[in-house]
Amino acid sequence: MKLWFIEPRPNVFVSGVKDSVATTVIEYLYKHCPPESGLVMFRSLPRPPGYEIRTIGPPRKPMTSISGLQLVMETLASA
Repeated sequence: MKLWFIEPRPNVFVSGVKDSVATTVIEYLYKHCPPESGLVMFRSLPRPPGYEIRTIGPPRKPMTSISGLQLVMETLASA
């Protein structure tokens, strides 16, 4: 995975490769990763909103969609 994707956080992979390679890698992951892996994959798209988020199993952070925009929800730290 680390050869084709950037991993900004553990188990969070961001694609930096051509669409065809990213699609092939993602399809491979769906076939071989168990649901408890909790992978979150971001892939750039040539159309709005410019990215796609895909997961395998439930991610640690909740996700939502607002007007077709996929978002990962973060909690605010108390001061």
